Amino acid sequence: MNKIREVIKEQLQYIKRDLRHIDNLIENGADLNKLKSSLVEKLKTCRELYSQQKKMYDERTHSVPDRIVSLSQPFVRPIVRGKVNNDVEFGAKIAISLIEGFAFVDKISFDNFNEGVLLKEAVENYYRRTGSYPEAILADQIYRNRDNRRFCKEKGIRLSGPPLGRVKEAEKAAVKKQAYEDACNRNAIEGVFGVCKRKYGLGKIMAHLDQTTECLIAMNFFVLNMEKKLRLLFALFLTELF
Repeated sequence: MNKIREVIKEQLQYIKRDLRHIDNLIENGADLNKLKSSLVEKLKTCRELYSQQKKMYDERTHSVPDRIVSLSQPFVRPIVRGKVNNDVEFGAKIAISLIEGFAFVDKISFDNFNEGVLLKEAVENYYRRTGSYPEAILADQIYRNRDNRRFCKEKGIRLSGPPLGRVKEAEKAAVKKQAYEDACNRNAIEGVFGVCKRKYGLGKIMAHLDQTTECLIAMNFFVLNMEKKLRLLFALFLTELF
């Protein structure tokens, strides 16, 4: 561990020296405006990266707010997912709603976020699209907090998952059956991500800018919905034809 800290200290000193040389050139009349905007942004990123690494070295920690992990994509953040093969993932985190087979993107963020806080907004978006509230919401456990449960109850929406408190003995079988059906139906939304990654390249986006990446992600789901619509129209055509 001491050897690692020695190496990190040396590398930080090298970067500090290089940044000091650049600052001296600027003080002696060097004009950064003559550089490409991409190089100016990269220099700014290097300064911030040095500041973060120095802070972690001084405080003997491995985390810092908005930690930069890529010079070419400084907006990317490490997101701890706790998966078996990938404990930490890098890239955009996406929250979507699936309505009758069509996917609607609720949020795209390169920072980690709690999906549970998006439920109310997603429900209101559903109301604006359809003119009514959904009969039921098949959501993951993270959405089933007390605030969301209270909101759904006020709107007359059934939120999937077991109810709070003890379940009456006579109702246990029905509750268990409903929970199983909800879990099976909810698998469709996981399938959407799988299809987008395998068929539409959602897992192979190579854009360098955050806006371009978000645009490509949105296009993935747009094409997914268009193909769904075309299949429905084709089925309707065959029904009318035969």
